[in-house]
Amino acid sequence: MDIRENAPAVARAQVQIAADPDTVWRLLSDLEGWPRWKPNVRSVSLRGPLAPGSKFVWKAGPGTIRSTLREVDPPRRIVWSGATLGIKAIDVFRLEPRDDGTLVAQEESWEGLVVSLFAGRLRRTLQLSIDKGLAAVKSEAERRGRSRLPPTVRSRAPRQLAALAPPRRPRGSRRRGR
Repeated sequence: MDIRENAPAVARAQVQIAADPDTVWRLLSDLEGWPRWKPNVRSVSLRGPLAPGSKFVWKAGPGTIRSTLREVDPPRRIVWSGATLGIKAIDVFRLEPRDDGTLVAQEESWEGLVVSLFAGRLRRTLQLSIDKGLAAVKSEAERRGRSRLPPTVRSRAPRQLAALAPPRRPRGSRRRGR
């Protein structure tokens, strides 16, 4: 199952994670463990095995979401659909092994009357949710997987992150134009 490309709200993003695919898979597929690392998820109850057709109910944001697993292909792909507050969603995660860890791609579509009426705002909300969610996956997977990577990758990751950080201003200096 894929997202509905023509839905009123569609968002996608990807992130490179310095952890092996099995570590990332265990994190994503432990649905009942989501509240421990996903900031907006308060609870999850999986009803059945981690298999297509199994249902799970979770609380995130303002509502309760009733979802059904559609595809479970360890450690490559997991897909579910769900509904809450008049919104029907399809969420797809793809994991690709890379030399320095795992590339995780997520895409999601929302449809329904509410989404059609507030498409612009809900597109932005969905994109922000995906971006924050992938940041949380990255942080937790790298925390869990640090010891599983080869030493060269472990030592390279902090330097790569530091290179992406903005330059630090000396203490006491002020921004120009203020």
